[in-house]
Amino acid sequence: MSVASCRSRIMATGAINVVRGTKSSDEELFQIYSHSESIALVVDSPQFFNRLAETFISRINARFIVLLWGDKSSLNSKAVMDIPVYDYNDITELGRENRNALCYSSEQGRQGVFEAITPEDVATLIYTSGTSGAPKGVMLTHRNLLHQINNMWEIVPAVPGDRFLSMLPPWHAYERSAEYFILTHGTQQIYSSVKYLKADLQKYQPHYVFSVPLVYETLYSSIQRQISSSSPARKTVALALIKISLLYMEAKKIFEGTVLSKNPVKPSSISYMFNCLWARIVAALLWPLHNLAKMLVYKKIHSTIGISKAAISGGGSLPMHVDKFFEAIGIKVQNGYGLTETSPAVAARRPFCNVLGTVGHPIKHTEIKIVDIETGEVLPDGSKGIVKIKGPPVMKGYYKNPSATNNALDQEGWFNTGDIGWIAPHHATGPSRKCGGILVLEGRAKDTIVLATGENVEPAELEEIASRSSLIDQIMVIGQDRRRLGAIVVPNNNEALAAAKRKSSLDGNNDEAKDTVMNLLYDELRTWMAGCSFQIGPILVVEEPFTIDNGLMTPTMKIRRDRVAAKYQSEIEALYE
Repeated sequence: MSVASCRSRIMATGAINVVRGTKSSDEELFQIYSHSESIALVVDSPQFFNRLAETFISRINARFIVLLWGDKSSLNSKAVMDIPVYDYNDITELGRENRNALCYSSEQGRQGVFEAITPEDVATLIYTSGTSGAPKGVMLTHRNLLHQINNMWEIVPAVPGDRFLSMLPPWHAYERSAEYFILTHGTQQIYSSVKYLKADLQKYQPHYVFSVPLVYETLYSSIQRQISSSSPARKTVALALIKISLLYMEAKKIFEGTVLSKNPVKPSSISYMFNCLWARIVAALLWPLHNLAKMLVYKKIHSTIGISKAAISGGGSLPMHVDKFFEAIGIKVQNGYGLTETSPAVAARRPFCNVLGTVGHPIKHTEIKIVDIETGEVLPDGSKGIVKIKGPPVMKGYYKNPSATNNALDQEGWFNTGDIGWIAPHHATGPSRKCGGILVLEGRAKDTIVLATGENVEPAELEEIASRSSLIDQIMVIGQDRRRLGAIVVPNNNEALAAAKRKSSLDGNNDEAKDTVMNLLYDELRTWMAGCSFQIGPILVVEEPFTIDNGLMTPTMKIRRDRVAAKYQSEIEALYE
């Protein structure tokens, strides 16, 4: 029995499922089980059950336990002494017995009494992972989930037989809505992981991929490494052709009307006609070389990773350089936006209107507005403020948490996302004529760093730019209430050491190597961030990467800022002394 079918069958009975990943700590699982008032436990394997046996099972009051895979005889016998345990065969047999009993009752003329499930009934509780703060139980109804299933086809026009590859946590709202959509449209789903992604892409050649931005960044880096490791001549040709394709795409945007702009003022017709003509000339000149790149470079990339229709990105910010790269090589990446509290998708780029740097138009029946962060007044298109959502995907509330519900939802049903963004102005003509109504995100309100000077800084923008460096694996900008910004950097050790050796002859002295790497990282940050309004000052180099396993990343691979800051609190204090 799969996790997906188990979840669906629980909901079909009118019961509520509360799903969490096996990488969660025992204490977190216990808190969720207790807070949700769950009455039974479903585990995926005897190994996971035995991990929970002493610290978790003994502390809960479970009526029964369901084992999805494996043999019951492998379970810790002491932990299940007084609790009924059912495996797949047991569940199947119970279902057969109940069906026979129902048929017999019907034959005898006895009618059963059934309680119907209504659209407003809670279908699932999903506890938010969050980049800060304690998890909250999001109540999603059957109506919430059905809205996703009924309205995602406009974003992903799947046909029976299409193959979808997914590598998201199976309990996550993004994975679940994608999964329900996939299974209701007669398509095939392939589950993968970071470890097997490259092999699975090549083996299954999926039409679509559902994943988070970090996966596309990983694919981008992998392709760049392959190009860099080729012969000097091939590397030079490939990089030159990619640059030409990037220029070709930029020219196309002008006459296709997909140039993103905040400006509500319509451009002059004469100016646009001139720019449009110039863009067409440039595109026409570059088109033969772009086609040559398709044959010499991009065809090989496509044969390796598949994704013949589209890659759907959600759950975080997609870096612009990654977005532009995949567009240039002919792999469509459609970025979307949503939160657990919105089931999750509320906006996404369409196949026919895939404007880079945005998260697309709102999904059907969903309203989006931008309000002033201080006054709450609705702002005009092109103005930056807090994103608010209203409509069928918005949650019922936080379970047993009315104060948090009231803080997030106003009396009119508008949900405060806490995200900063703006809506592109409408233009009937000009280079931005197809962008009207598109949502653009610029960070999280609560992630905003306020310097001692009173200046507000969006760290995500700076991190996205800095992470383009091949010497930097991960970076988190810091500086709250400080005079200047700093950063915690996880270097790419192989690249950094190779660069250090090229720059100076290292004799194996560890301190000298560290100093050289540190200087290189400072140089990289200065180079990449030369055009930014804010510069990064002191940096803290750490060897341990931010991962899901060590609790420094959420299951959707976003950095938990509060935990990273807490872990390195003393080092950060020393950094600013």
